[in-house]
Amino acid sequence: MTEDWTEKYRPKKLSDVIGNPSAVKELREWADSWSEGIPKKRAVVLIGSPGVGKTSSAGALANDMGWDIVEMNASDQRTGAAIRDVALRGSYFNSIGKDEEYRGSREGGKKLIVLDEADNLFGNADRGALPVINELIKTTKQPVILIVNDFYALSKKSSAVKTDTIQITFRKPQTKSMIAPLRKIALSEGVSADDRILERIAENSNNDMRAAIRDLEALSYGRSSIDASCADGLQERVVRKDMYDVLDKMFRSSDPFGARATLSNADVDPETAIIWIDENLPYEYREPGDLVRGYERLSRADIFLGRVSRRQYYGMWSYASDIMTAGVSVAKMGAGTSRERFRFPAYLMKMSRSRSVRELRSSLCLKLSRYLHTSTKRVEADILGPLKEIALNDPGIRAALVKEAFLEPEELGLLLDMKIDSKMVKEAFQIPNVVVTAPEPAAPSEKKEERPPERPAETAGKRSTLFDF
Repeated sequence: MTEDWTEKYRPKKLSDVIGNPSAVKELREWADSWSEGIPKKRAVVLIGSPGVGKTSSAGALANDMGWDIVEMNASDQRTGAAIRDVALRGSYFNSIGKDEEYRGSREGGKKLIVLDEADNLFGNADRGALPVINELIKTTKQPVILIVNDFYALSKKSSAVKTDTIQITFRKPQTKSMIAPLRKIALSEGVSADDRILERIAENSNNDMRAAIRDLEALSYGRSSIDASCADGLQERVVRKDMYDVLDKMFRSSDPFGARATLSNADVDPETAIIWIDENLPYEYREPGDLVRGYERLSRADIFLGRVSRRQYYGMWSYASDIMTAGVSVAKMGAGTSRERFRFPAYLMKMSRSRSVRELRSSLCLKLSRYLHTSTKRVEADILGPLKEIALNDPGIRAALVKEAFLEPEELGLLLDMKIDSKMVKEAFQIPNVVVTAPEPAAPSEKKEERPPERPAETAGKRSTLFDF
């Protein structure tokens, strides 16, 4: 079976990476700084959409520098323990390379630690990974590259990712810069390619080099030459649209039918789309009459969405979509167009940012409820607040929560309202053996103190806790 062209012609050198000369230069300068010892920033984060060459650049850098690669991607188990065993330990020690010859760090024998799709690490299955990554970024003795599509998803959970790494952004290559590499690949495969069809392939790929190579391979199959007449065999690639394209058609282009068609191609349901339009409508329609007519259309669309929910008849989505796009677009009678950037809905932003926190809070309450033998509702309503104040002022309590309630760094950080790489959180996980001492007994009094009831027989063998409810 012949090798896939995307792998066969993956860039082997940084000079082969197209469309991002400044990003490649910055990556090369960081790699060169390792020849003078351990640099101040030991890790870089490569940021960009899929298909722009982030992973290929990491591999090409290793080839240029003569480094071995230790790579972990989304298909690997990436718990905290797994990252510690593979990446963190690998960053401390030298090893035998692919040529089976040992070279120490002084001879330039380094390993490049690559964590691909690092922004998708932190589900419940990967809990505990972030503290190890923070440690890796700060203490590694080998170069580290984190590859992400969404830098915010990674950086919002740790200050170390923001302050202790170099962020390099990769952008989609221009159509013209894609033609020469495509021509070179075609010639290497013995295929004569017209520049017009190569330009058509590049445009059809939405400036995704990986997709363009796959289209070129498909058109070249069984042919010795391809030209513009082969364009009929090039299927139009479905390009994902987003709400920014829909809003541009509605408000800036005044294209009601285009807005309707763009929404149908966007990966957005009408309930989400109406939130976007509602957020941006007051900023786009400044005339009172336009604003009234726009909200009348939007309210009518909301009525249809309510009928969908009540009747479970999703055919009414088409009516709602037509009214909220084409209807709102034609509601504008006044002149003038806003030049401001479209706004991301504040409601969606708050819900998105709080989702991981809500899941983490639920996990924290569940562990504390088991530890304290009470319900999660009581923990959330009555215990979290006082327990936070106690834990902030008593390192023994913090360590006991880690040892006996089995809290993860993320959960203890949430309880204390601190980041997981803060000093107080890290110290709680560094105390080897926590000994919790009981309080001093009260002075005897004349009045006999009532003893608490004995534990039920079924719980008599279980470990004691700091608190009893």
